[in-house]
Parts: sequence; C-alpha cells; structure tokens
Amino acid sequence: MWHDMVSVGIPYAEKAIRTIAVYLALVVLLRVVGKRGLAQLNTFDLVVMLLLSNVVQNAVIGNDNSLVGGLFGAVVLLGTDALLVRQAARWGWFAKLLEGTPTVLGRGGSYDLRAIRRQGLRRADLDLAVHHQGGDSVAETELIVLEPGGLLLVKLNRGDQVADKDDVAALRELLHRIESRLPARP
Repeated sequence: MWHDMVSVGIPYAEKAIRTIAVYLALVVLLRVVGKRGLAQLNTFDLVVMLLLSNVVQNAVIGNDNSLVGGLFGAVVLLGTDALLVRQAARWGWFAKLLEGTPTVLGRGGSYDLRAIRRQGLRRADLDLAVHHQGGDSVAETELIVLEPGGLLLVKLNRGDQVADKDDVAALRELLHRIESRLPARP
C-alpha cells in the first residue's frame, strides 16, 4: 500500500515537462478561445472546463497514480503559474501576450455587433450588464468594454449615471440652504 502511494511511475523530469507543456498548451488554447468563456461562465462552459481537466489529466501525470507524483505535478503546475503571473505583472508586453487586450463592445450609445459576435457574446448579456450598472438601455452608455479577464465594464453617459453619496450630500446641502432662506413657520 505505502509503496503505491510513494512510488512515482515516471521520472520527475518527465512529469515536470509534461505538466509545463500541458499548462502552456491550455493557456494558448484558452487565449485563442477568447474572453467570453471567462466573462459568462454558464453551465455548458463549466462542463467543458471539468471535462477539459479530465482529458488532460493523463497527459500531465502519465502512467503515475502515486500520491507523491500527483503532489509533485501540483507543485510544478502552481510554480509555473506563479512564475508566469509574476512575469506578466513585470512586463506589460508579456501580460498582453498571455491575457490579450480589452475589447470595445459598445461606444456612444450603440453596440459594435461585429466585436460582440467575435467574442461569442449575446446582446442580452450586454443588456444585462448595462442594467446592472444602472442604465436602462445601451443608448445611455458611453463605453462598454470586455476586459482580458472577462469582466464587462460599462460606463454610462454623465446624465444617466446613478446618483452616489456625493450627489445626495450636494442635494442635502442645497436643500439646507433653501430652507434657511425660507421664513420661519409660526
């Protein structure tokens, strides 16, 4: 029993190379697929991600079901990820290469339907993002951007933005000034 848990089925160097190769291949594949998968992870996308992890499992671990081999693969995977993330934070060009760039999906109150189709999104997804930001329709937007990490950013036109605490404080101050000018009630 203990022997099976600690006896690694393939050499550590091969396991490290397999892990790094699969990691890099998945980074490239997910980059090619686009930001939509990250922006709107639905049930189908979740199933694909779960199956994808199962599909590449043997490519990573090879003919090795040992505990030590699995932990070694996890360490290599996490180490590779940490290294790439740190390099992306250090070098802007590398981050752009790995993550991509923001995509403008709408500007000046209308959608860019070509960009939306290219990202595999639906107008209903963007309408929902506009509503979550406090807008009633795309006509009230100045800019809609899909960030590389999948976040949808919606900037409403100045007059269509939801009031914030500063706006309420300004109104209270104005009301206070108006009330102070009114004659006192008997």
